[in-house]
Parts: sequence; C-alpha cells; structure tokens
Amino acid sequence: MDDKVNYPLVGAFVLVLGAALVAAVLWLSAGFGGKRAMDRYQAVIQESVAGLNVDAPVKYLGVDVGKVSDIAIDPANSAQVRLQFLINRGTPIKQDSEAVLRTQGLTGIAYVELSGGSEGSPPLVAKDDGEPPMIPFKMSLVARLENVVTNVLSNVDRVSDNVNAVFDAGNREALKAILTDTAALTQSLAAQAPVLKQALADAARTARVASQAGQKLEPTLDRVASGALAVERMADVAAKASEGAAVAAGAAASSVQQVATETLPELARLMADMQELVVSLRRLSEQTAGNPSSLLVGAPPPRPGPGESARP
Repeated sequence: MDDKVNYPLVGAFVLVLGAALVAAVLWLSAGFGGKRAMDRYQAVIQESVAGLNVDAPVKYLGVDVGKVSDIAIDPANSAQVRLQFLINRGTPIKQDSEAVLRTQGLTGIAYVELSGGSEGSPPLVAKDDGEPPMIPFKMSLVARLENVVTNVLSNVDRVSDNVNAVFDAGNREALKAILTDTAALTQSLAAQAPVLKQALADAARTARVASQAGQKLEPTLDRVASGALAVERMADVAAKASEGAAVAAGAAASSVQQVATETLPELARLMADMQELVVSLRRLSEQTAGNPSSLLVGAPPPRPGPGESARP
C-alpha cells in the first residue's frame, strides 16, 4: 500500500521550526530576552596587546562586566594602543580605577581587569565633548617583569664590559708582575727568618742592658735629689731671712749665721756629689763605648804593672 505524504503540511512544519530556531538564536544573542544598557569607555596602553582580541572580556574585580569593542593604534602616539570598552551600566568605575592587561591561565588568552578604586573617589563619567571616559591603564605584571629583566641584563652587560676593561692585557700583565714580586718578597722574608729572629733577640738584650744601666744610676740620682732638697731648704731659709731683715738686724745676723753653718756645707757636699756623678757618668759612657758587654759582666781587671803577674 502506498503511503500518502502531505507535502504542504511538511513544508509548513519546516518553516515554523526554522523560524523558531532563528528566534531562539536572536533571543539568546540579545541576552535572554533583554539587552542590557552599556556605556563606552576607553584606555591607552603602552605595551603589547598580544593575545587580546575584540570581544575579549572586561572584568571588574574578577566579575565579567563588559567586553573590548575596539583595538587600534593610538593616532596621537604610534607607540601606544587605544582600547575601546563596552561596560554594563551601573558598574562602579571611579576616577582612580585602573585597567590592567592580564592573561587567563595557561591558554594565553588576554582580558582586561578593572580595579575598584578608593571608597571616597567620585565616579568616572563622560565629559561634555562626547568622548568616552578615559580609564588609566597600569602596566601589566609581564611588562614590569620584562622591564626589570631588561634593566638587570643591561646592568650585567655594563658590569661585564667594565670587568673586561679592567682586566685587559696590560692590566693582566701588571697583576701577574705584582703577584710574582709578592711571591719573591715572601720567599726572601722566609730566607731571612733566622736573621730577623737574631735581630729581635739583640733588641731584647739591648733593652735588658739599658734597664740594668738605669738600676745602677739610681743611687747617684738619689744623691742628686738629696742635694736639690738641700738647695730648696737653703732657698726657704734665705726667704725667711730676707723677710725677717726688716724686723730686726739681730734676727738677720742669726739667719745668716745659720745659712753659713748649715746650708753652705750642704751646698758644698751637693756640688761634690754632682761632680762625682759627672765623673761616674763619663767613666760609664767611655766604658760602654769601648766594651758594651761590661754593663753585664762588669769592668775588666786592671792590667798588671811592672813585675806583677796576671791574676788567674
């Protein structure tokens, strides 16, 4: 039995289904039945926008609030890129809000992230000239790292050039000569170690001899000090005598007699001691100059006279 097909009915069904599909697509593209109002913004970026495409999302603290509507070279400065945004109306974009270029995960797909700005900052609105408000753009982390790495590499290159300039052929030869001379000096000092040791021992022995000589001179110095004390007493007596001269001539005569009987003999003995000290010092100096060891072992025995034999 032959099946009867109602072609007009089939055609009408196809047309209705196609219209329903078209309406559904339009409805979905329009935002589930209603198109939200959007405002236009712009920003100027001074870095590469590789990976950023038209219709790329614009996020506000991670929330999708719009899309990138246009990407073009800034006509005022060819080193900059001007971006146009369509952002949902009511998004709290403020005058100190900033836009930054970010990448999503490992895919490398770029998008624009907007910061919230401070709480007291006024909202960013369009001016009277009709131009979209300008959102300040902050350099991305990748760009900042690239600048830092570039500066570091530049400094490394400069340091390397300076090191190469310092250690050129001439300076290397000079440094080699200095090291050679230092090694030779060290070897010479090592070879002269016994001589240096003997010199230090001689210096120590000389210091001990000087100490012993000082001890021998101490009695003589004490006698000189005693004589100086006597002179001081004489001066005191003379001062008292001069003061008493105005009081009575008899007291003055007595003081003069005291000076004659007590002080003058002390002064004479002082002069004799000083003369003896001078003779002793001269004799010690001559003995030390002729035989330095005499300070340690004493004076040599006198030579035997005629008819005397040397003592054992």
